[in-house]
Amino acid sequence: MENINWSELGFGYSKTDYNVRCYYRDGKWGELEVSSSDQISMHMAATCLHYGQEAFEGLKAFRGADGKVRIFRLDENGKRLQSSAQGIMMAELPLDKFEEAIVKAVKLNERWVPPYESGASLYIRPLLIGTGAQVGVKPADEYLFVVFVMPVGPYFKEGFKPTDYVILKEFDRAAPQGTGKYKVGGNYAASLVAGHKAHADGYSAVLYLDSKEKKYIDECGPANFFGIKNNTYITPKSDSILPSITNMSLRQIAADLGMDVEQRPIEADELATFEEAGACGTAAVISPVRKVAFPDENKEFVYGDEPGKISLKLYDTLRGIQYGTVEDKHDWITIVE
Repeated sequence: MENINWSELGFGYSKTDYNVRCYYRDGKWGELEVSSSDQISMHMAATCLHYGQEAFEGLKAFRGADGKVRIFRLDENGKRLQSSAQGIMMAELPLDKFEEAIVKAVKLNERWVPPYESGASLYIRPLLIGTGAQVGVKPADEYLFVVFVMPVGPYFKEGFKPTDYVILKEFDRAAPQGTGKYKVGGNYAASLVAGHKAHADGYSAVLYLDSKEKKYIDECGPANFFGIKNNTYITPKSDSILPSITNMSLRQIAADLGMDVEQRPIEADELATFEEAGACGTAAVISPVRKVAFPDENKEFVYGDEPGKISLKLYDTLRGIQYGTVEDKHDWITIVE
């Protein structure tokens, strides 16, 4: 690892030293186990393979200027994993066991936490899968929870630079009253074809409309959407949108900065009225939007080649909290001792 160019890291998998696992059997969760293998052995009839009983999370650890390693909003990720488990009838992992597993995985792999100011961080991927064998469509009776980590750079190779998004009305990300609000693999599988088309046409991601009326902004392929106008942070409200912990945090930061905050339905035509726009999520943090293209109506909404002033302030504040250079007013940080 001595040869790692931290500042050139992309967002991809790389093997680190250890992962942490926990099994659910006979109606209860077992003890945490440590493994150095990156392989999982499972039954060919496991429900995760046949019926989509799979949920995951994404969070990050950062090395601060003081050398300390900080994990961002650990508790909220645990709660969201519980929500996903409820949504597709998997065994819920207790929050204390979730937090213990995350901290253990980070400590065991601490040498992989990138240096301060390298632009990289340690990405943490908790995964919950149904491993019990079922051929009938019903929940598994056994589950595996595993946490693995890897150093990563920015999700979008451009980093904190505006990129182009596209609205493709012929594709849906999730069905109304479906699994859109849960972090499950099926939502991402459903976005692959549209995402591939967007990339082929030169766009960084798809901005989806609601599946029912094709009238309201839903979310971006890998992230939530927000817009800025009249000193107001505005983000869509819908039961089909994954509740982003980054978005939740940015709403609080915006309020702390004296901005108004609105979470409400946003009609697609309102895109023309925003002064700034962005996508936000754990992997991207904030990805400013340069323009949104609407091929069906031969129009586009342009925001500019440079990040907006408010987006920059939100980004710098959030990153400062994550790295320990801005006060953590809301107890979002867990320091790895």
